[in-house]
Amino acid sequence: MKPSTLIVSYASGAAAAAIVTLPRSLELDAQRIPTSYESAVLGRRILALTPLAVVSTIFPSDDPKSKNDVSSKENRPAGLGGQPHGLMEYIADCDDTNTGNPTILAITIETSFKNVAAGSNVSLAVQWTPPHPPAKRISSESESFLSRVKGYLLGFRSHDRNKRQSVADPSSYSAANLPRFSLHGYIERIPDGDDSAALRRCFVDTHPDARYWLPGSRVHESHFVRLVVQHVYWIGGFGDRAYIGWIPVDEWRNVSRKEWEAVRLPGEEKGWKEWATPAVGDL
Repeated sequence: MKPSTLIVSYASGAAAAAIVTLPRSLELDAQRIPTSYESAVLGRRILALTPLAVVSTIFPSDDPKSKNDVSSKENRPAGLGGQPHGLMEYIADCDDTNTGNPTILAITIETSFKNVAAGSNVSLAVQWTPPHPPAKRISSESESFLSRVKGYLLGFRSHDRNKRQSVADPSSYSAANLPRFSLHGYIERIPDGDDSAALRRCFVDTHPDARYWLPGSRVHESHFVRLVVQHVYWIGGFGDRAYIGWIPVDEWRNVSRKEWEAVRLPGEEKGWKEWATPAVGDL
C-alpha cells in the first residue's frame, strides 16, 4: 500500500502543522482535529527532542514520628505537607524499551527525589519550544498601527531621526499555539547492569554537563530513574484545531520510533507559517 503524506494542522484560526506519513487507507482531512494517537506520535517526538521538563511532587506531612520525615533535617517551613513542588529537571529519551518513559538522573539530595522517597506521586510537564521563529507573526490592524506609532515616538525621543526603529515583538511565537503535555506515573530506579554504559552515553549526549554528577561521582550521590508513564494529558494547541484531553497510555507506549521520526513539529524548520493552514503537499 503506497504511503502518502498528511499535514496535520492543530492550532486555532491559524494553525501550525506536523507532517505525518500514513498509508493511503488512513489519509485524513488536513482540516480536522488530529486523533489522540496522532497526538501521541507528536508527543513522543517532543519527548525525544526536549531535554528539560518540570517534575512535580508533593511534600510529605510534617510528622516527626514518621520514618520519612525530612522537614526537621532540612529546616523546612512548617505547613508544607501536601503542597505541590515543581522544579526543572534534565530528562532524556534513553529508555531502551521505547515505550515513552523518560529517563532522569536523580540527585538523592534534591527535594523532588526526597519527596519521591517519601511516597509522593509524580507528574512531569513538557512543552515544545521551536528552534526557529515563524516567518511572520499575525497582528491585527490596530496592533500594527499602534506598533508603528510607538516605534516612531521612541525614535523621536532619541533626538535622532536616523535611529528611529520599530518596536520588536516581545515574543517570537505563540506559546499557546504549540503542543505541551504532562505525564503521570511513578519513579522506578534503573538498576546498574550491562547497559549502564549505553545509558550514560545517551544521557550525556543530551546533557554534556551531567557527566560531572553521574552515578559514582564525588560531586553528588545520584542514580538513574525512569518515570513509568501511566497517564498522559495533552494540549496540542488551540482547541478548534488541536486535540486536547487524555491520551490512552497504550497509544503512548505503542508509538514506534519510525512513526515519531517521520513527523515534523512546528518550528523545526526555518520559515514556518505560524498561523497558516497549509494544504496537503505544501511542505
